[in-house]
Amino acid sequence: MSLQPLGPLRDRHDLRSLAYLATQALAMAWQWHHGFHPLAFAASLFLAVGITVIHHNHAHLPMWTRRGPNRATDLAITLLQGHPTCAMHPAHRLNHHRHNHGPRDVARTWRFGDHNHLAGWMLHPLQALTAVYPLVLAWLRRMRARHPGAWRWYALQYLAWIGSWATLILLDPGKALLLVIVPQLFGLHWLLAANYLQHAHADDREPLARARNFEGVLNPLLFNIGLHTAHHAHARAHWSQLPGLHRQYRARIDPRLLEPSFPAYVARVFLLAPFVPRYRSRSLRLAPATAPRSHKDC
Repeated sequence: MSLQPLGPLRDRHDLRSLAYLATQALAMAWQWHHGFHPLAFAASLFLAVGITVIHHNHAHLPMWTRRGPNRATDLAITLLQGHPTCAMHPAHRLNHHRHNHGPRDVARTWRFGDHNHLAGWMLHPLQALTAVYPLVLAWLRRMRARHPGAWRWYALQYLAWIGSWATLILLDPGKALLLVIVPQLFGLHWLLAANYLQHAHADDREPLARARNFEGVLNPLLFNIGLHTAHHAHARAHWSQLPGLHRQYRARIDPRLLEPSFPAYVARVFLLAPFVPRYRSRSLRLAPATAPRSHKDC
């Protein structure tokens, strides 16, 4: 399936991405003016997760065909997500997708223990952060030395993020924390925790066993991020193309890496498994490795 451009927008499906960004800004601004509302806050938490996925997708394939709109989108995501978009390149593209959750991927889940349980899911973002941020800082130092113009753009993103938090805290610390920073941190936790959901107990030695796939109704609402085998095989594919690519691989994916429902997976593996042994996840890395297959963009 080819891209469906709309002017400088690379694919018209990203009108939904832009709608998520705008709705999050409105949800935060409305509550800032009118006060906390549980439905608006719940929507803001969900949108915070969605924006981290938009950030991920925009890093792999920029949303626009022109530099100006892409930079404006970078700044919008930085301000709404609560962290600069530039960090995705060294932490994710140059690390995770280059090494595909293998031994050289510094944030590989099995680096911190080859497990798949609730505590591991909750702790992985903190563990991953300590592993990947030295990569980010080293990359920024190299950019400053070799590409000072690009480094100034990345520094501007950090200033925009820190400045936005400082400004909001000065205006009203309580509102800043509850209505803006907490949702942003929630989304960022999910961004890093998604690595655990998608890769814990998968097998990095086999291209079609590297990732777990979530196929339920939540997946389209989060831009098909659950179809992770297809994403790793075609990292530059637009998110709207992933369902078709997933169908091409599905019959060759281990059934244990195909989940029809994300909530059911969480309930079974993280909540019931400690008490019901048959629900416990088993590492595919414990099996002998099969001969690797070749896939585009793996």
